[in-house]
Amino acid sequence: MRKDAKIFVAGDDTLIGAAISHLLAQRGYSNILNQTPDQPSLVKRTEVEQFFALFQPEYVFVAGGKSGGIGANQNRPADLMLDNLLQSCHVLDAASRHGAGKLLYLASSCSYPKHCPQPMQVESLLSAPLEATNEAYALAKIAGMKLAQSFRVQYDANFITAIPANAFGPGDDFSPEDSHVIAGLIRKMHEAKKLTLPAVDIWGSGMPKRDFIFVADLAQACLFLMDNYDDAKPINVGTGVECSIRDLAVAIRQVVGYEGELVFDSSKPDGMPRKLLDTTALQALGWMSETDLSEGLQKTYDWFLETQCEETALEEVYEY
Repeated sequence: MRKDAKIFVAGDDTLIGAAISHLLAQRGYSNILNQTPDQPSLVKRTEVEQFFALFQPEYVFVAGGKSGGIGANQNRPADLMLDNLLQSCHVLDAASRHGAGKLLYLASSCSYPKHCPQPMQVESLLSAPLEATNEAYALAKIAGMKLAQSFRVQYDANFITAIPANAFGPGDDFSPEDSHVIAGLIRKMHEAKKLTLPAVDIWGSGMPKRDFIFVADLAQACLFLMDNYDDAKPINVGTGVECSIRDLAVAIRQVVGYEGELVFDSSKPDGMPRKLLDTTALQALGWMSETDLSEGLQKTYDWFLETQCEETALEEVYEY
């Protein structure tokens, strides 16, 4: 990408989108369209159409769409599915019709089957049933991937898809309603420490394993792919390292400095048993993540202390 290219980050109010926008500015890209007034609501076709007609972005990162943990997916599946479907349809269609030179669509590791061979390879997509607790969200992300591929076939659009691991970091959503596991546990243990509670309850058995990627690393990977990847085949973006929810909770307890007990509630759903992404293709291109989990957790908690902790209250948190 040229430094003066017109770049639009669709969804720069999300964790990943904000990290991409920040990195673009940090690297000297001077024409980031998110800095213009009157940003469109991505779920409103007319606003997206007017925005693309006016500014005609050359490069588009699609990082929008509501997301949440197991609780959010169970309680609001229609909201999550509809929001992601509308954003994908409106942004990809407008990008194609208004001549965007390249588009990167960010899917989700939830798109893989529940019982997927590990590490997860893109050949396993749509090969078996999805995890029931996030099926609606996952189907919306799969639809976005297939829509990007369909624009390539019909219009020769240079639309690519990346499937990121579980992202976390500064800027994450620490709310009890929509937080994912890392942000949720940081908030919960911080509050338990403040109130000197003897134990923290955690959803599930603690046995599921996840691939967690620090959001600044993920943003770097997105810019790298925009410059170095042009294939129709989705590409995984992860660390290649997995961590159980139990080990994650222990690591967060250490970072927060909470000394109480961790109580895992096996009556609550676990979600997918394992989600480790096969990152062979990305490594072959020359990219690997830089931030290990412990460093990322510390940076995330530091950010939480600086910006969020005074606004929190001890409530039920829906993990991962």
